[in-house]
Amino acid sequence: MIRLNDILDKVTAYNPKADLDVINKAYVFSAKVHQGQIRRSGEPYLSHPLEVTAILCDLKLDVPSIATGLLHDTVEDTYATLDQVRDLFGDEIAELVDGVTKISKISFQTAEEQQAENFRKMLLAMAKDIRVILVKLADRLHNMRTLDYMPAAKQARIAQETLDIYAPLANRLGIAWVKSELEDLSLRYLKPDIYYELVTKVAKTKRERRRYIDEVKGIISDKLAEFGIVAEVTGRPKHFFSIYEKMRQQNLDFEQIYDLVAFRCIVGSVKECYEALGIIHALWKPVPGRFKDYIAMPKANGYQSLHTTVIGPYGERVEVQIRTEEMHRVAEEGIAAHWRYKEGKVDGLSKTDQQFAWLRQLLEYQQEVRDPKEFLDTVKLDLFSDEVYVFTPKGDVKAFPRGATPIDFAFAVHTDVGLHTVGARVSGRLVPLKYELQNGDIVEIITSSQGHPSADWLKLVKTSRARSKIRQWIKVEQRDRSILLGRELLEKEFKKYDADFGKLSKGKEMDAALEALGMPDLDALLAAVGYGRISPYQVASKLLPPEVVREPKGPGILAKALRRPSRRVRSAIRIKDVEDVLVRFGKCCNPVPGDPIIGYISRGRGVSVHLTSCATTLGWDPERRIEVQWDHELKEARPVKIQVVGTDKKGLLAEESAAISASEATISSAQITTTPDRKAINTFEILVSDLDHLRTVIKALERVKGVIKVERVTA
Repeated sequence: MIRLNDILDKVTAYNPKADLDVINKAYVFSAKVHQGQIRRSGEPYLSHPLEVTAILCDLKLDVPSIATGLLHDTVEDTYATLDQVRDLFGDEIAELVDGVTKISKISFQTAEEQQAENFRKMLLAMAKDIRVILVKLADRLHNMRTLDYMPAAKQARIAQETLDIYAPLANRLGIAWVKSELEDLSLRYLKPDIYYELVTKVAKTKRERRRYIDEVKGIISDKLAEFGIVAEVTGRPKHFFSIYEKMRQQNLDFEQIYDLVAFRCIVGSVKECYEALGIIHALWKPVPGRFKDYIAMPKANGYQSLHTTVIGPYGERVEVQIRTEEMHRVAEEGIAAHWRYKEGKVDGLSKTDQQFAWLRQLLEYQQEVRDPKEFLDTVKLDLFSDEVYVFTPKGDVKAFPRGATPIDFAFAVHTDVGLHTVGARVSGRLVPLKYELQNGDIVEIITSSQGHPSADWLKLVKTSRARSKIRQWIKVEQRDRSILLGRELLEKEFKKYDADFGKLSKGKEMDAALEALGMPDLDALLAAVGYGRISPYQVASKLLPPEVVREPKGPGILAKALRRPSRRVRSAIRIKDVEDVLVRFGKCCNPVPGDPIIGYISRGRGVSVHLTSCATTLGWDPERRIEVQWDHELKEARPVKIQVVGTDKKGLLAEESAAISASEATISSAQITTTPDRKAINTFEILVSDLDHLRTVIKALERVKGVIKVERVTA
């Protein structure tokens, strides 16, 4: 277990003027309130805050952050109160402890609305003081390092949450080593078979790889020294998750991954970075398309470096990164390397600080976007973006997530440009709007006053700004249509009773009717009728005398539209306040019990049920969404598609089929294809009882020798 003296030594090494008394005082208080508490590992609970604090020391954070590391669990897990912390350590440390405590209570496995609210809390905590999330990342990293002692189900949940939220956050904050370690630890618990197979295979080649690293380091150092460049050259194997991702994305065996080693050259100046690049390209042939200049165009998190891949000794691919000492510090420490002090306090989110541009943008959207699904999509888009850099016709550089299209570019220029886009030119040639932007493209947008967005655009865009503006336009457009339809339906309904809806809508009776129906104004009522949420009869019964309204009260238009013949079997879906509903499952995504799902009301066609992540749902009008739940009492096998990629070898299909059968799943159809590079791509439609059953099948297939990747196929 790390000791207090180790922490004090670490702090003094990078901050000789640090107030060690505050750290000592925080240690004593934490030891006192955690006394008698034991972790699942059997260690004293105090070991956890000490290890978290050691990680914060590695990030070279300030004294209040170090003290917060020692105190971060005191308010949540002991009898200590926030007021006690404030009295003893002051407002700054108390605010940090409070921020970490609030984030610690967040669970990302809850209902969609709650999940969205949790994201908002995290963003606001980050905006208030970015140190809060740095302490939380250190806390999560140590918890992942000690996850062995948790039950298997909890291990999988925490690992998935780490991969979905905390690793991308570490990446966005530029802390490369934290991101890599979180990803590797997540892989270990989510896909243990694959993780330990990679560990074994990498270990087998360790001796040869060490020899190769030493040889290449020597060649690069000597060659740079010839030209008067003093460089620190290091070589390191790539981390397991990045190897796994490359195998998965490119359908490769481990043996086909050649660039398992990355070399780093740290030189004295930016000028020497480019000189070193020229020397290495003269020494070995560069691989086309593998050069990236992050010095001229830094990543959004401030990362700067030159990346190139060359054909090195013995024909091996070698990745080389070239950077200065300052760039290396930023790459390792991320946002902590940009720490600025003003009278002992960290500056807030400065408007001029590009380091926080993405966070400021997220905060703007979280104020604009109220729909939970839309907000979650926005957050995930911004967290997971891998960037490409393109130019405006005037030569300005704009960064976009990989896969972005001219539509994203148009909305980045101006909302009006995006709304009236009809075409685009890239580097002088016309391209379709679905074209994916590439590094170095010069993009020009063609607009027309007649142009307007389409729901299909939502499947093409990658930026949260474009998606938000398109959805906003569609929502207004659909609302206008629904208001017109609602008015038509009501006028038709009131004619049955020889009444004029137009006149009645302007009278005092309408105010009482709106209040009774829970509607803020007439337009909201008309839209609700147009959407099918309120029936024309319900409105008539509130505006007209009972003796005039002759039609007996029956089920509302929604219930009528959704009702199905009683001869049909009971559905595996429950819908609040409506029974015996006609339900269709989206064939694009094939949800199975246990999946997060959402419903959509279609006039006369009941409710269409999709995965919440299904691309089909992107263009949905939020007003027509309806909450649906699985009826777990009804066990109904559901079809789902999975794709299995493996090495084309004799008997592979038989082994895959046997693995599926052994998992008690039924194969309803199979599509078999082989590729020129001797890969077998087999797509199975299987029947499973629920999500856990599907996971069992996938794990069984991953254990088949020769299988590279198993994925569920959804829209």
